[in-house]
Amino acid sequence: MTAETSQTLDRGLKVLKLLADTDHGLTVTELSNKLGVNRTVVYRLLATLEQHALVRRDLGGRARVGLGVLRLGRQVHPLVREAALPALRSLAEDIGATAHLTLVDGSEALAVAVVEPSWTDYHVAYRAGFRHPLDRGAAGRAILAARQRAARPADEPGYTLTHGELEAGASGAAAPLLGVTGVEGSVGVVMLADAVPERVGPRVVDAAREVAEALR
Repeated sequence: MTAETSQTLDRGLKVLKLLADTDHGLTVTELSNKLGVNRTVVYRLLATLEQHALVRRDLGGRARVGLGVLRLGRQVHPLVREAALPALRSLAEDIGATAHLTLVDGSEALAVAVVEPSWTDYHVAYRAGFRHPLDRGAAGRAILAARQRAARPADEPGYTLTHGELEAGASGAAAPLLGVTGVEGSVGVVMLADAVPERVGPRVVDAAREVAEALR
């Protein structure tokens, strides 16, 4: 800690990070041990965070992340979209297909940024705000594959291809965003084709890497 920082705010943010890393919540004692402070300090931190709906406590007394965090999270989408647009524009123009950035929203995939190519005679209309199940479409499947990447063979491609899962006659390719703390998503393209050309998969991987670097 330096003279310019707030110890209380630092501890409060650490509480939120600890709670975000667990699915089962933490007790006051567990938080006290992890933070290295006494229980009275933890009670005060939780009470303050509860006032702002950033933390909630269940009937068993375990603290969990509160719904107020979702309101803050909604403001992240415009920032993520802005950072991703240059890579998406380059991808769309290079491939001649609609490029998109998709993030996880609960159990769904949510398109938060879409760029259509400027030079094609026709392309797939794909709008920001479009939602679909994570297990349908290249964008969602790429995210699910990333969750299991530790178990994948090392020679598996870093992209996912699909055909006709979200729109008849359309094929998709997507690669997950990797190494971006707090952001789970993918970058991909969708095109009117029976199959995705061979060069598209690696190009999508490169675009996902560019977006990830822009978000770090």
